[in-house]
Amino acid sequence: MTAESLGNALAPLNALLNFTSACFLLAGFVFIRGRRIEQHRFCMTSALTASALFLIFYLVRFSLTGAHRFAGEGVVRTAYLAVLLSHMVLAVAAVPLVIRTFLLARAGHYERHRRWARWTYPIWLYVSLTGLLVYVLLYHVYGYV
Repeated sequence: MTAESLGNALAPLNALLNFTSACFLLAGFVFIRGRRIEQHRFCMTSALTASALFLIFYLVRFSLTGAHRFAGEGVVRTAYLAVLLSHMVLAVAAVPLVIRTFLLARAGHYERHRRWARWTYPIWLYVSLTGLLVYVLLYHVYGYV
């Protein structure tokens, strides 16, 4: 298996990990609204695990194949690049937010955890969902060159 084929094989795995993270985030939100703390904790830990695995595999994929050029043109390309830019900026911001929010919960500082989660959760969910959107557009709708 070549480096490029391995890198390309990791792309759908990364999409699956983003999807998995988003599903756990949504379920975790439902559970905490219903005051089902243990189920919320499980979902959020699972979302963190999926996101961490995504980050590891994404870095491996990027080191093997580099960036891919989006094949769409015109307004579609502009929209794609806007989504990609917002995704990338918020993904970088999400890492310390997620870690801080998780550590506050682990330490039992639930009120502070809740205040951080109000910012962290929508950013993290957006990053997971736009990561999936970027994958679909790049690999399945328009392909890359």
